[in-house]
Amino acid sequence: MELSSDSAVASLEMSQTQGQDDGAFKSDGESYESLPPHVSVTTHMTAGAVAGVLEHSVMYPVDSVKTRMQSLQPDPNAQYRSVYEALKKIIRTEGVFRPLRGLNITMMGAGPAHALYFACYERVKHSLSDIIQRGGNSHIANGVAGSVATVLHDAVMNPAEVIKQRMQMYNSPYRGLWDCVRTITQTEGVGAFYRSYSTQLTMNIPFQAVHFITYELMQEQLNPHRRYNPGSHILSGAAAGAISAAVTTPLDVCKTLLNTQENVALNSMNISGHLTGMANTFRTVYRLGGPAAFFKGVQARVIYQMPSTAIAWSVYEFFKYFLTKQQLEQEAGSGPL
Repeated sequence: MELSSDSAVASLEMSQTQGQDDGAFKSDGESYESLPPHVSVTTHMTAGAVAGVLEHSVMYPVDSVKTRMQSLQPDPNAQYRSVYEALKKIIRTEGVFRPLRGLNITMMGAGPAHALYFACYERVKHSLSDIIQRGGNSHIANGVAGSVATVLHDAVMNPAEVIKQRMQMYNSPYRGLWDCVRTITQTEGVGAFYRSYSTQLTMNIPFQAVHFITYELMQEQLNPHRRYNPGSHILSGAAAGAISAAVTTPLDVCKTLLNTQENVALNSMNISGHLTGMANTFRTVYRLGGPAAFFKGVQARVIYQMPSTAIAWSVYEFFKYFLTKQQLEQEAGSGPL
């Protein structure tokens, strides 16, 4: 996520030189994004890990609904017309904690995955911006950096996604997290955890490219001077998440089918064994439901992504600011009088 302003960096560095560290973080927020160039990788990784865990956990029940609504041949007891109806029905018939099933593995994966994601994004973004715009903001750099970071993120997160979606499905046969891991490993092999990796990348690379470019375009309109304006981060993040989620829903439907290996749907197509490959999955989805099948669950996906992306941006920005402020205060306290 695009999080720093070079014009403000100079302002912060000047404040440090003059021994006015507190002024660099004044309440009007002019230096909110004014992070010094020596901000450590640990800062980016810590802020990213916190943002990732919160992003995935706060809206997790809606993500559970999305997985079920993407089922190509759902059980009659698991057919829903809306997100609200689905949540109400799941809680009434399966228990209040059922929408949270699989949250544990999601949080275990989200922390390290987002830590790597943000650290890689910041490093690649600044390197490319120096080349393309001589340190200025570059939409190309933002998109490429987000795409490169996605490769690392998904390598960590993909196994967690497989386990999570298996546990989210209606009548999931797994007693818990470790039972799911053990059963998949014994019956399908370790490769099952990465069966959808290529589809995940095919979905997430354009998702992140559209996401970052949309966010930057929104920031240019809402916050052109890149001052402290949490509202602009939230609105820009929500818009970027909604647009990115909507346009990549067809790939998400294919990913869900690869992850869940939905037995009823595959048996109806006389597919023996396990479905593999993005091309085969696209054909299977089309044969099962036609063009409309590629947009199953789009409502839930957009509802999930809008607040999740807004949370990720605002939390990441806040923690990066907070950790950097502490670092600068420590340096000021240990410096010469």
